[in-house]
Amino acid sequence: MPTGALVPEDDGGVAAFAERAESLGYDSVWTPELWGRDAFVALTRAAAVTDEVTLGTAIVNVYGRSPATLAQAAATLADAAGDRVRLGVGTSTPKVVEDLHGMAFENPPRRLHETVELAKAFLTAEGRVSYDGEMFEVADFPSLGADVPVYAAALGPANRRATGRTADGWLPHLIPFDDLGAAFETVAETARESGRDPADIETAPYVPSAVSEDPAEARAAVRGHLAYYVGSGEGYRRSVARQFPDAADEVASAWRDGDREGARAAVTDEMVDALGVAGTPEEARGQFDEVAALDAIDEPIVVIPVGTEEAMAERTVEALAPEKR
Repeated sequence: MPTGALVPEDDGGVAAFAERAESLGYDSVWTPELWGRDAFVALTRAAAVTDEVTLGTAIVNVYGRSPATLAQAAATLADAAGDRVRLGVGTSTPKVVEDLHGMAFENPPRRLHETVELAKAFLTAEGRVSYDGEMFEVADFPSLGADVPVYAAALGPANRRATGRTADGWLPHLIPFDDLGAAFETVAETARESGRDPADIETAPYVPSAVSEDPAEARAAVRGHLAYYVGSGEGYRRSVARQFPDAADEVASAWRDGDREGARAAVTDEMVDALGVAGTPEEARGQFDEVAALDAIDEPIVVIPVGTEEAMAERTVEALAPEKR
C-alpha cells in the first residue's frame, strides 16, 4: 500500500526531509502550512532534489488564498514536479482564520466546497473558466491545464459532504481508525448524489506515530499530540468525542484552563490506541500495518506528533518506512 509522510511542523528542512523520505521508499511527502512556512515554496525546493515521491500540501487553508491563487501556486509547483503534485486544502480553525489572516470564519463547508470546485476548474478544465457561486464569481479566465488532484481535510459531516461533492481525496485527522469507514459513508453518499463514483475519492488519513525503544516514551508523544489538537480545536474535540465523549471533554477543559499536563494525562490509553501508533519499532510497525490494512484507507500518512524531539522523529520516519515493513 502507498504510504505518505508529513513533514514535522517545526522541521524547516522540507527538501532534505523529502529527499530522505524518497530514499526510504515513501510514496508521498506532505507539508503543513500554518505560519512561518509557505508550503508551495518549500515543496518547490523539495521537487528539485526528488524524482518520484509525490508532493502535497496538508494542508493550506481556504481563507488565506483565493481559489485562483491556490490553483496558480499548485500549477507552478507542477511546473517543477510534473504530475507529482497534490493540493490539500481545509478550513483550518477560527483561531488561524480570524487571528492570523484577519478574516471572518464564515460558512466553512461552503467555503471549502467552492474553493475545491473552483480550484479544480482552474487547474484541469479545458478552455476558459467562469463560475457563479455564493462566495466566488469568476468570469472568463483561461484554465491552467495542470494535472493536480485536490484533496480536502474534513472532520464534521458538513465538510465531509463538501468533500464528496467536489474533492479527489479526503485527508481525515483524529477520526478513530475503526470509524473511518462509517465516516467515509457521508463522503460516498454525497458523491453518489452528485453523480460521482466514491471509489475515485482516495482516503489518506493522518496517522500520529511515535517510535522509541521505550514504549511509554512513544505513547507519551502521541498522548501529547492528541491533547494539543483536542484541546485547541473544537472540530477535533467533536471528532474524538464521538467515541470518547467524557475523555475528550476532560482533555479540552484542562487545556482551556492552561493545564497542559492535566490535558495530556486525560488522554486515555484507549484514545492512543484508536487514534495513533506508538511503541518499539516492531510494535509500531505491527500497529501501522493493521491501520493500513483497513478497507477504508488508501494511503496512510505518517505524522510525527507535535513537539517530538528530532531523534524520535527521525527514528519514527525510518522505522515506519515502506522498506522496513
